[in-house]
Amino acid sequence: MKLIKFSVMLVASAMFFASCNEAPKSDEAKTEDAKKVDEKKAEGAAELKLDVSASEMSWVGTKKIGDKHNGTFSLKEGKISLKDGQIAAGSFIVDIKSLKVLDLTDTTANKKLASHLLAKDFFEAEKFATATFEITNVAPFKKEEGEKKDEKKDAEYTIADPTHTVTGNLELKGVKKSITFPAKIKIEGDKAEAEAKFNINRKDWGMAYGTEESLGDKMINNAVNIGLKLVANK
Repeated sequence: MKLIKFSVMLVASAMFFASCNEAPKSDEAKTEDAKKVDEKKAEGAAELKLDVSASEMSWVGTKKIGDKHNGTFSLKEGKISLKDGQIAAGSFIVDIKSLKVLDLTDTTANKKLASHLLAKDFFEAEKFATATFEITNVAPFKKEEGEKKDEKKDAEYTIADPTHTVTGNLELKGVKKSITFPAKIKIEGDKAEAEAKFNINRKDWGMAYGTEESLGDKMINNAVNIGLKLVANK
């Protein structure tokens, strides 16, 4: 009888841990107070216009147990300044109201989640219809000192073989913070492409809904994975 009870406990434990969702294992963006933009960096630079049809921002959010959702935002406009074959400056605007949920095929469930994310608990889109990102520095990528070589990250949510480290001010929901993250940048003539995938802590931008331990299986992870795909040309 004891053996049966023990086996049941093992199965129940396995089911519990199998349903647990950690936030994607990715590069953690370094978050600091917003930095001043040096406008002199863009002097004499060639300005490229963001191709909004080929660019987007993606997101992945998870609960401690069970749910994991992903989606996208469209970009309204943006620009990248090239100087001596390198990115000297740049910025883009995110259309928060364009939020899409991609993983829910049920129309009612999809609409319910999208509406909640756009409401006051999260993005408060009626008050903060856009988010902005403005580059303050781009430097060749160097692996952080002390970073574990065998550190395992989710390939789907981590940029492979980054070429640069990007720092810029992300203003979201009226809060502006500097974030630094690895990116893969490719420049060919009058065309620039950039990709990045990294985690941010949503609480840094005032989104604390669902973080209480007392919520149990309804508790939402603080880390949100952000994906950027930018294409700019003449």
